Amino acid sequence: MNIPDFLKSQKPLTEHYLSLAIGLGLTAGFLLILQAWLLANIINTVIFEKASLSDVQAWLWAMLVVFLLRAGLSWASEVTAFKAAARVKVNLRNRLHQHLLALGPVAIDGERSGEIMTTLVEGVEALEAYYARYLPTMALVVLIPLSILVFVFPIDWISGLVLLITAPLIPFFMILIGKGTQRLNKKQWRKLARMSAHFLDMIQGLTTLKIFNASRREIDTIQRISDDYRRSTMSVLRVAFLSSLVLEFLASVSIAIVAVLVGFRLFYGEIDFFYGFFALLLAPEFYLPLRNMGTHYHARLEAIGAAEKMLDILQQPLPKQNKITAVSKLLTSPIDIEFNHVVYRYDHRGEALKDFTVSIPAGRTIALVGKSGAGKSTVIRLLAGFIHTTQGSITVNKIPLEQVNIVDWRKQIAWVPQNPHLFRGSIRDNIALGMDNADDKAISQAAKLANIADYIDSLEAGYDTQIGERGQGLSGGQIQRIALARAFLKDAPIILLDEATANLDSESEQLIQQSIMTLATNKTVIMIAHRLKTVEHADQILVMDQGKIIESGTHSALLAQSGLYAQLIRTFAEVDA
Repeated sequence: MNIPDFLKSQKPLTEHYLSLAIGLGLTAGFLLILQAWLLANIINTVIFEKASLSDVQAWLWAMLVVFLLRAGLSWASEVTAFKAAARVKVNLRNRLHQHLLALGPVAIDGERSGEIMTTLVEGVEALEAYYARYLPTMALVVLIPLSILVFVFPIDWISGLVLLITAPLIPFFMILIGKGTQRLNKKQWRKLARMSAHFLDMIQGLTTLKIFNASRREIDTIQRISDDYRRSTMSVLRVAFLSSLVLEFLASVSIAIVAVLVGFRLFYGEIDFFYGFFALLLAPEFYLPLRNMGTHYHARLEAIGAAEKMLDILQQPLPKQNKITAVSKLLTSPIDIEFNHVVYRYDHRGEALKDFTVSIPAGRTIALVGKSGAGKSTVIRLLAGFIHTTQGSITVNKIPLEQVNIVDWRKQIAWVPQNPHLFRGSIRDNIALGMDNADDKAISQAAKLANIADYIDSLEAGYDTQIGERGQGLSGGQIQRIALARAFLKDAPIILLDEATANLDSESEQLIQQSIMTLATNKTVIMIAHRLKTVEHADQILVMDQGKIIESGTHSALLAQSGLYAQLIRTFAEVDA
């Protein structure tokens, strides 16, 4: 699907509002013709029939009523068209959000968050003028001039012929000039998206830039990017102003031709004043929709530029969706997990898992260890449902994972990553993330089990303390323990731990390790650990290398084998020493 077709395909979302806006605009156009007829009749009566003010007072009142009705209809048309555009924006923004959520974190790893944010906010907003102004104008640009010609041809066929011949020149030149504008608009939106992404990257990395004394260099880069965007914007505006100038010139010349022809025929007595004046009054109104189309045509070009990234997002194929099946047995009984000859292949990174086979009984603690790139995180992503196997299968209680409702499956999982994401808001809201029905007692108990309750109680606002994005204002250990409190509150039977104690001081690591041991009671735990002290008490340790399990056993058994695990233990012991 190309971009213009994509924009047109959203028209049904406007429901009846767009048609209503066009209908109101057309009715206002008919009233405009009536207003011109009333004015021509009043002027003709006063000048040639020597009528007094009292003689034409009824006509004046009628013209005032028509004027007020036109104003009301124009206002109603604008409001209705805005509602049509608002429906498209709300629906499209929701679809983009839902599609990004369905794609999952792995699929958008290569995307810049600032560019996506610009598309969801500024890009969607840029579509308003297309649906609220351009589409109604495109309908009225045909209907109103045709309506005017129906009234002009019977009374003055020469003026009607001039209007009919000159009218196509305006859209012709508009499209001719607009071809270059479309290319410039696309280029400008790409630059805006890149600039937004760069700004967000710079803000998020401001501390690093300051520490490495690179902020001055970044200022120069921003200045260059901003100036480049300014030049791009001015290029678009130059073409837009040129287009408006050409359209206004053609419309003015056409109206002048009608005026000259009417004037000469009035001079030679070839046309009645009433009919000539009526045709002359309608001439500017005949070209007004065409001139409006020229103005709003740039809204179409801007929408095409803004929709390019939206279409790219929506055309990304979604991962295989788990089927909605009856899983009552899975939800109520202990969960056994089995990997059966699983292969997973990333698009650009090759195979991350190769013939991965393991059985994980319910209630066991399994540790995944190995060098970076061994495939440990891929195992966690597969279990979380972010990605699906390339070959082989994963079963839970003998049911293929792909046949389990993904929403129900994720209710069975609590996930504590290496770098948990805390959102701007209160500590209470961050602990109860996704669990709106959790009461204060349950939240407090979860915080106690995660060894973070004492710290929260020491704060002036307690659980209502506001924290910044990504947990600004908290230490790494405190952020990690709040993430553990989420897991305690969820009380899921399966716990996924992705290096939960990495990059922490010894005190924080000890507190978190205590919390993890409490959390693991009567639960299935699958953990990734680089600090091998945290896996010594695991029921089973899987040593991975290049996507395969090369060793398996308990801590003592693997040490006795003197394999890769024993080598890793010695290496980390030397580092700690």
